[in-house]
This record gives sequence, C-alpha cells and structure tokens, in this order.
Amino acid sequence: MSSMPKTPSRFRSRSDAKTPLTPSLISALNGISLSPRKQTHHPADLSNPFISKSRPSSPIKRTTSGSIPASDSFHRQATVGVIRKGGVESRLDVVSRDYLPPPPKPELKRSRSTPATRERAQSGSDRFITTREDTEVAATLEMLSLNPQSSSPGHTARLAAATGVPLNRRVLAYHEPPPTSASDSTLSQHRELARPLYARPGALPSSNGTATSKSRKIPTQPERVLDAPGMVDDFYLNLLSWSSQNVLAVALAESTYIWRADTGSVSNLGEAPEGSYVSSVDFSNDGAYLGVGLGTGEVELWDVEAGQKLRTMGGHQGQVAVLSWHAHVLSSGCGDGSVWHHDVRVPRHKVMELLGHTGEVCGLKWRADGELLASGGNDNVVNIWDGRVPEAVGGDGAARGTAKWTKRNHTAAVKAIAWCPWQPSLLASGGGTNDATIHIWNSSTGARLHSLKTPSQVTSILWSPHRKELASTHGYPTNALMVHAYPSLERVAEIRDAHDSRVLFSAVGPGGDVVCTGAGDENLKFWRIWEGAGAKKKGVPGAGEGKEGRVKGSTRSGILSIR
Repeated sequence: MSSMPKTPSRFRSRSDAKTPLTPSLISALNGISLSPRKQTHHPADLSNPFISKSRPSSPIKRTTSGSIPASDSFHRQATVGVIRKGGVESRLDVVSRDYLPPPPKPELKRSRSTPATRERAQSGSDRFITTREDTEVAATLEMLSLNPQSSSPGHTARLAAATGVPLNRRVLAYHEPPPTSASDSTLSQHRELARPLYARPGALPSSNGTATSKSRKIPTQPERVLDAPGMVDDFYLNLLSWSSQNVLAVALAESTYIWRADTGSVSNLGEAPEGSYVSSVDFSNDGAYLGVGLGTGEVELWDVEAGQKLRTMGGHQGQVAVLSWHAHVLSSGCGDGSVWHHDVRVPRHKVMELLGHTGEVCGLKWRADGELLASGGNDNVVNIWDGRVPEAVGGDGAARGTAKWTKRNHTAAVKAIAWCPWQPSLLASGGGTNDATIHIWNSSTGARLHSLKTPSQVTSILWSPHRKELASTHGYPTNALMVHAYPSLERVAEIRDAHDSRVLFSAVGPGGDVVCTGAGDENLKFWRIWEGAGAKKKGVPGAGEGKEGRVKGSTRSGILSIR
C-alpha cells in the first residue's frame, strides 16, 4: 500500500480543545456520502482561463472518498457536533468566515506648512475634547457637578460656604427681576415722572461742556457773577427783570433789590409784608416803575428812582407768579388760573379778568404793540388773548375776556413765553419736564409753525432783538443755556451746566447783547450771547457800555454780592 500524502502543517489543527461545529457545517456533513463511488470527470470550463482541462483532485478528497468507511459512531459525532482530536473531521479544511482586507487609506499629501492638526480635525476629535460621544460627555459633566451624596456632608457644606455657591443651584444663572407692586402703583408712577430728570443726554464734543458752531463763537464763561443769597428755587416764579434804563431787579425771598449796570451799585428797594414773600417782578416799558407780586395775592407798584411804594392792589386769592406791563396796564397771573388787568392810574384798578386756565398761570407776556397777550399755565395750555382793554368801570363789574387762540400741544406746564421783536406775529412757548419742547406759533392764523425737542425742561425763552435767533434756558438734567437759529431751529451754541442748579430765570439787557440768568444755586450770571445794535466784530462798544467796551463799574473776575 502506497504511503498517503500528509496534510500540510498549515492545514493541521494545533488546538487540543474540542471545537464546536457551526450549523452550516453540520448540515454539510450530514449530506456527505462516504460510500466508494467512481470518480466522474467533468469537462473543464473552456471559457474560464484559470481552470485547466486536467486538474488533479485534492489529496484530502481522495483520502476521504476512498479509504475511510462511514460508521454509526461517526454519524453520531457529526450529529452532536464534536470534533475529536486526531479524527478525520479534524483534518477537514473548515472556513468559518471569509477574510476581507480593509480598504486602503488614502495617502494624505500635504505641504510642509500644513499643520498636522488637520488629521485630528478629520477624525472628529481635538486635544481639548478627545471624544465626542454623547454618553462620555454627559458622564464628564456629571463628574463636574457637586454631588453631596458621594462625599462627606460636612466637607460639602464647608466647600459650599467657602466658595459661596449654594448646593443644587447653578453657578451662573439669570437674576429674576424684582416683583412689581400689584396693589399700590403710586411709586411706579413717581418713577416714570422722575425718569426724564436722570436721562441726561450725551456728552458734548468739547471738554468744558459747551458747543458752538464753526461760524459762530460765544464766550463759554460768564462776564460777571453776582451772589444772590436767598433766591427761591421755584419753577413757577419769575424773579428777574431788566429795564430799558439798564437796571436789573431781582427778588430774594422777601426783599427786592435793584442793581444798576452802569455804576454797579446795589440798593434794597423794599420788603414784603411779614409772613409773605416776593413771587414776581416786572418793569414798566419806560423803566420808571416796578411791579412786585406777592405770595399773598397783592400787587405792589414802586417808583424805582424815588425808591417808594406808590400803591398796593389786592384781590387775588393765590400767589401772583407772573407780571407783565403794557403802557398803564399791569397784568397779573394768579395761582387760581385767572389773569387780571390792573389800570394803575385809577383807584378801582381791576378793569378786566381773563378766565382760560384751570391751573396756575406762570407765563404771561404782552406783545410790544399791545394788541395781543399770551399766557401759559400749569394746565399745559397756551392762550392768546385780545389786547383791547375796556375803560375802568365802577363796582366789581369787571369785563370778562375769552381767548382768541387756545393751544394744548404741550404736555407739561408752560412757563416760557416770548414774542418775537422783529416779526410780531411769532410767539414762542416752552414746556416743562415732561414736555421739554419749544413751539413756534403764528398768532394771526393760530397755526404751529415749528417745534423743537430739547434735552430738558424749558424755563424761559428770549428772542434776539438784532439776530434771527432765540435763546432758551433749561433745568434738570442739563442746566443749560442754548442758542437756536430761526427758522431752522438748529443749535448755534450750548453752554452745558451754566449753573450748578437748574436755570430758572433769564432777562436780556436793553442793548440786546447780554443775557442775565438766575438759578437755584443763588447766583446771577451775565453772558455775552449776541452783539449790540450796530456793533462790529471788534472794538465797538455795545449799548450801555463805556468807551473802553466794558460795562461801567464792572469786573471780569471775582464774585460781586447783590446784597
């Protein structure tokens, strides 16, 4: 008997343990017939170049097909699926899984300047986050949280106290807004009313709080400062007046003082009755007389040159906050909303009463020709009245007047009232804190021509006699003196923080060049805003000035006291 070929070593099973058969192999073994039969040769596939015509059979197949008989024990072992060591089944070439080589990786071609981090970017990880699996990231975040159950309670409490981080709360979180008061809305209403006082506008381009146009320069420092102790800080009062004779009247508490600009002398004109105070002053057109309104409702008439009180006219039920002269008629605005015309020549002085306001009258101004009278009140109303005043009548039967025009565009008290000197039909009015708007009216048609929103409450308005400009003074929060062009209403200049307190009062000199302002900081300041009539740019003195171009008896440094 010839020797049988040995199975190559690479096909032998070297495992001593029994290897279980797979279901596919079991079914294949069950279908094998081990009885000897003749070998059938099939013709080779001529279309396949890899198969030859005469191919020898496998030595393993020859061995299994002709030498080993099938037995019952072999069938049982094949059914059970156990391969014995050294048996014929251990010499079978079993392929359990085909080997599939991995696809070749594309070779990364990069230049020397290309960083190697691009490979990490393509792999989806970086040096900070090594893996982006959701489960691992969540586990990492869980480890960062403070878990009081896995640590000592005492240590956790000490750690929370030392770091100031409460347990079971986020370190960074949005703060909840404070709860609003549902029962009492008074405080919220007061906050809304006071909000404009703190809404200071943006800073001016200059460092000293002033703004001037390129074509126009005005001094940013006052020419003179007068100390005025006792000046009442009250928006509704009118405590300053400048006469055509270059004399300035100012009310300080219960006293009225006269300051003469040509000599710089100061004199005390008079005192208010005990328990009262001076609430308004105004000069007559010729500057010879001064009307003084009191807090008790009386109106006094003073001779300025002689320094004597001529008469006292009573009848008002509230304080007289504003006065205005035309010829021999002195008009007074009262706290009860009425306006009275007093004829100072006759004993029965009240010749007419105007009823058109429901709040205190704090603005009042006659037009230069005496044909119209404008009034503004705490009821946010501007009234324009016919200036025709009837003759004095006996008894209390004073005539009643009705407004020619009534304007309700303002949303706050109207104290600033001014007629234009070079165009008599123009009237300017300014509102308080909640309005802060200047309106220009046509008194002939009643139309509103222009409007200008300002940064703060408007306390007074002055028209320039020789320029198409108007100046306005303001309260909180700017405390400013502003100059506007007309009709464009562009800002020509602004002096921010002209006073340490709100600028409440203003008056322009007879020359039309100097403006005096008074404020709650108890100071009077004189500003050279415009040029006098016929004055040149350099070296020509204005009205009321000496040959040297200065006001006589004045000083440009230091503070003078008006008392």
